[in-house]
Amino acid sequence: MKKSDHMTDSELVKACLQGEVDEYKKIMDRYRGKAMAFALNILGNREDAEDVCQESFIQVYRNLDRFDTQKSFSNWLFSILYNRCLDLLRKRRRFYNFFKRAKRDPSLLTLNRESNRSNIQPLAQNILRELSPKERTALFLWAEEGYTSKEIAGVLRCSSSTARVHLFKARKKIKDRLEK
Repeated sequence: MKKSDHMTDSELVKACLQGEVDEYKKIMDRYRGKAMAFALNILGNREDAEDVCQESFIQVYRNLDRFDTQKSFSNWLFSILYNRCLDLLRKRRRFYNFFKRAKRDPSLLTLNRESNRSNIQPLAQNILRELSPKERTALFLWAEEGYTSKEIAGVLRCSSSTARVHLFKARKKIKDRLEK
């Protein structure tokens, strides 16, 4: 057995931060099974659990320099993983609610045949064209990526309250258009 097989999590993190990037694989090997079981338990779907675990391990690696080696690495990892799982559940809920509304109002899924591309274009594309680029970006990041207003603000380089305004305007325009 190698010395690194007996290293603590904190020692492995310190080694990674000193340039021994291969030590991160040992951290992943140590927690891969537990992380997968954790995510699978929350999400109930293997594919989603694998994606969330992969994203979490990448996020942990990118932020290793922020880890306090005096604290529990596993708690830190699982808190990141838990937040990723919650983000995915929120995203699912948004889409579930959209399809629930679409079931009551099938016009939400109506197709417009004016497009040159394969002669089919969703109504949604026409509505999205009516939004400003910032509104479209805010809406996409919120609906597709599960971003918070703070994260959207970082992308748009504005304040969180301005990001919320862009998102509100986008949603209101879509709602108004769908009600016509």
